[in-house]
Amino acid sequence: MTIYRRSIRTLLRLILVAVLMQVFPPAARSNQYTVGTGDTLHINVFGHPDLNQTIEVDAEGMIVFPLLGQLEVAGRSVADLSRALTDKLGAGYIINPQVTVVVEDYRSRKASILGKVNKPGLYELKGRTTLLEMISTAGGLALDAGQFAYVTRQEPDNEASVEGRQEVIRIDLKKLVEAGETTQNILIQDGDSVFISNMEKIYVTGEVKSNGAYPYEEGLTVIMALTNAGGLTNTASASRIRIIRKANGEEQVIHRVKMDDPVLPEDVIVVPESFF
Repeated sequence: MTIYRRSIRTLLRLILVAVLMQVFPPAARSNQYTVGTGDTLHINVFGHPDLNQTIEVDAEGMIVFPLLGQLEVAGRSVADLSRALTDKLGAGYIINPQVTVVVEDYRSRKASILGKVNKPGLYELKGRTTLLEMISTAGGLALDAGQFAYVTRQEPDNEASVEGRQEVIRIDLKKLVEAGETTQNILIQDGDSVFISNMEKIYVTGEVKSNGAYPYEEGLTVIMALTNAGGLTNTASASRIRIIRKANGEEQVIHRVKMDDPVLPEDVIVVPESFF
C-alpha cells in the first residue's frame, strides 16, 4: 500500500469526524455564525411566548420584531444579535429579558468546490465550515484526487483595485492528514472557490516487479518510487537507471541517476536489464 492510499484512509476518517461535527455542531460554533440575508432565525424570549418569532432576514439584511420594529441584523454574529435584542427589550419593555437566537436555515453564504471530489458544485455554508467539512459535503475526495487543495478567495476592496484582488491559498492535504497540521484545515468563507487537484503521477518501467503508473508526492525520490513498484528484479542494472523527463516541451534523458535523486511529476524511470 502506498503512502498516498494510507493518506486517503486517514483523510476519510477525519472527514467522518467532520460530518459528525456538522450533524451535532457545538453551541460555540453556532453562536459565532455571522447572520446574512436569506437566513431564517428563530428568536425566543423566555417567559414571553407572544414574542417568540421565526423570521427570515430580508434582502436588505433587516427583520421586523415585535415592540422593536425594524432591525438590521445582517453582519452580526448570533451571540451579538442575542445581546442586542436583550439590551433593547430590557430598555423599557421587559424586566431582565432572556433572549436566544438560533439559525434555523442558512441561506446567506455559499462556496463552490470543484475538481477531484465526488459531488462538485455550489454549496451553502452552514455555520463555521472548515475545508474538511466542505470536502465531506461534496461527497469526499475522488480516488484520483491529488495532494493539494487550492482555495481562491476575493480580498476586500481596496484603493488599488475596485473589485478587490484574489488570494489563492494552497493546502497540503498530506500535511493535514498525516502530520495533523490543523492550520491547514482553514475556515471556508463566503464566495470561496475550492479546487482539489488531480493526482500527479510518475511511471516506472523495465526491470522492476510491478511496471506501471504511481502517485507522485512532494519529496519523492528514485528509491521511494522503485519501492512503490515492488523493487528491482534480480536482473536489474541499478547503476544504469535513467529518467526520461519533459522540460519546456522537450524530452530529456537523465543518466547516472542516484537513488536519492528527486523525481518530478510525469517522470518516467527506466530500469534496464543487466548485461551480466
